[in-house]
Amino acid sequence: MRTVIVMPGTGSDADFVRRVFAPHAASIEAELHCLEPEADLVDSYLTRIDAIAARSDRVIVGGVSIGAAIAVAWASDPAHVDRCDGVLAALPPWSGAPGDSLASLSARITADAIENNGLEHSVAAMVDGSPDWLGAELARSWRSLHPRGLVAQLRAASVFTCPTLDDIAGLRVPLGVAVAPDDPLHPADVGRAWASAAPRGAVVETPLTEFGPDEALLGAACVRAWRTASATRANL
Repeated sequence: MRTVIVMPGTGSDADFVRRVFAPHAASIEAELHCLEPEADLVDSYLTRIDAIAARSDRVIVGGVSIGAAIAVAWASDPAHVDRCDGVLAALPPWSGAPGDSLASLSARITADAIENNGLEHSVAAMVDGSPDWLGAELARSWRSLHPRGLVAQLRAASVFTCPTLDDIAGLRVPLGVAVAPDDPLHPADVGRAWASAAPRGAVVETPLTEFGPDEALLGAACVRAWRTASATRANL
């Protein structure tokens, strides 16, 4: 049976990506594995993907934001191509080095706030400045992740070097990308560029205002893009 392995974005957790992707796993005949972030964010994800892939027949890797970037990095390794059926990339944050990316800056600011002002003060400030659904979601995940190294996770994500467009141009598996044109932290142009650079890539747009209250719409966009990419002849 095919296995789908997904990772959450910065400050989010396995509960969220389960709600994003679980409704669609059966439609691609897959068993879903949702990885919880750990303090050693990147290496722990890669190690666990390797372990799950080693006992699976076929895998699809994916995730949201930094999770999507790590999935593409894993799938880009030629050693993994023979068992990988593709990537589900929701809301890519940036390409290459983070530079002045708003997602990277937001992660650093959040880490500083939690360290300097405490978790509950930071949660309250975030909730005050967020839509109701986002405030509730992040308040839950930040409190859940804080004992497991939330600040370290935020800092690791903020400096992560994502795959470059040249890296993605060498990707040998289908890449399905979901972007939100109204999400300032995850510019839609980044995701569009990822899909365009991939030999077999496709992008589906879904507004943040729609999938925010109904996160399964984000997973649906990813799977639809992946299906389109899978049916596309590689442009090599």
